[in-house]
Amino acid sequence: MAPARFVAGMLLAAIGCVLSVAADNPTTTSPQPFVWQKAHATFYGGADASDTMGGACGYGNLFSEGYGTRTAALSTVLFNDGAACGQCYKIACDRKRADPLFCKPGATVTVTATNFCPPNDALPNDNGGWCNPPRPHFDMAQPAWEKIGVYKGGIIPVMYQRVPCVKRGGVRFVINGHEYFNLVLVSNVAAAGSIKSMDVKTSDSDEWMPMARNWGANWHSLANLTGKMLSFRLTNSDGHTLVFNDVVPKGWNFGQSFASKLQF
Repeated sequence: MAPARFVAGMLLAAIGCVLSVAADNPTTTSPQPFVWQKAHATFYGGADASDTMGGACGYGNLFSEGYGTRTAALSTVLFNDGAACGQCYKIACDRKRADPLFCKPGATVTVTATNFCPPNDALPNDNGGWCNPPRPHFDMAQPAWEKIGVYKGGIIPVMYQRVPCVKRGGVRFVINGHEYFNLVLVSNVAAAGSIKSMDVKTSDSDEWMPMARNWGANWHSLANLTGKMLSFRLTNSDGHTLVFNDVVPKGWNFGQSFASKLQF
């Protein structure tokens, strides 16, 4: 019996070691944002995507801001009141559900969320109300959509997944508004692409002041920041934080843009 108890004890110890290793290495499955999921996609903006400028994220001229024609407007469930602005998605036509005449098999395209596709309550979800809740839907810039679909199809079923954003240069800031209302646009964000929280600090203070999302990728502060040297602290939607010390010089004016050398 003693040898049997010894073997049992060894097995229990081995199982305990395996469980301990598993606990210390929890990344055995893909995080939910990177799992392939089902949706549908349409297109807008014209063949040159010129009518996609502006948008509910506030990036303005998507060409000069570096987003180009690889952009999309998200339905309500994906847009999340602007929290998804800047996120990147890899999209492919779903061959299993698509009409083969309108699908480009094997092709994928990566787009950045720059706009909101509003619901249309006057139309049913499956016949024109494509962006109605709870449908996940991408209204893509036409050049991006045509990478995966044939123009005559109009709407195609797709598979999509969140992917890290790849950007050139550092995070950029544009300050608009007026005294006691400072509206800061945050753009060119790599990795997660989207910002979860933002704080500001002036050069004459050690206190970080929280900012609030105003709309899209614009954050506001009601403090008197006019003309002061500013630092920003950003936390992205993956929970990573960067501090942009003195990124805005003293004597700045509303409407100016400031490029940092830091990137997520």
